[in-house]
Amino acid sequence: MEAFGADDPHSVETARKVREELARRRISRQALADMAKISISTLEKALSGQRPFTMATVIRLEEALGTPLRPPRGAAPPAASPYAPDALGAYSHGAVKWLEGRYITIRPGFSSTGGAIYSYCTTIAWDEAATCLAFAESERIDSNFAQHGAVSMPHLSGHIYLVTNEGGQYRLAILGRPTISGALYGILTTLLVGHGSQLVPAACPIALLRADREPDLAFGCIEEGHALYAHYRAELDAITGRDFARFP
Repeated sequence: MEAFGADDPHSVETARKVREELARRRISRQALADMAKISISTLEKALSGQRPFTMATVIRLEEALGTPLRPPRGAAPPAASPYAPDALGAYSHGAVKWLEGRYITIRPGFSSTGGAIYSYCTTIAWDEAATCLAFAESERIDSNFAQHGAVSMPHLSGHIYLVTNEGGQYRLAILGRPTISGALYGILTTLLVGHGSQLVPAACPIALLRADREPDLAFGCIEEGHALYAHYRAELDAITGRDFARFP
């Protein structure tokens, strides 16, 4: 069945028009779904960008609202939305520019002994196509496992989420708001290879330090005795010591 892509400008514009009509008429999404004879799940996912609008859905919404949602034939594609999808917090680019940049990412080494620290680079930048902040990791020893994904910033929690979703498999970093130095502290949850090919859930503290505010940088496995070990260890200890995250 014909459908716009979920990130297609026409689909984004359709979602905007539907939200506008809901606000103007002061009706709920459930009421609109009932009027259009579609499921509330279908409507919610289309409005949040998780699923494209099918032509059948758009036609039913047009009939329920009594207003056109499709662009006139031959019309130029509308400009991309200046806001991130609702599912990521609906923030604007201008409101989150302060978060963009390169970060030195540090966390405990999962497979190393002796308290070694694992360090790599995380870059956060605006993704024009996806209309949201995106992150990408580099300088990892295990480059095959470098992560990339979207940045979620909901107003309710006040936290920053780095979300990787590959085929429904998630990896998540939950970070607090930046300190005066721009550092981000929080928790990383991921999967590790256990016995054989078994994947085991794991969590650890994680810190992202502004690269432009660090006089010296080091990537890889940072072991005790390294010039930056004490500095990186103090940053990780601050996560629980200053109550940015808890590990009961």
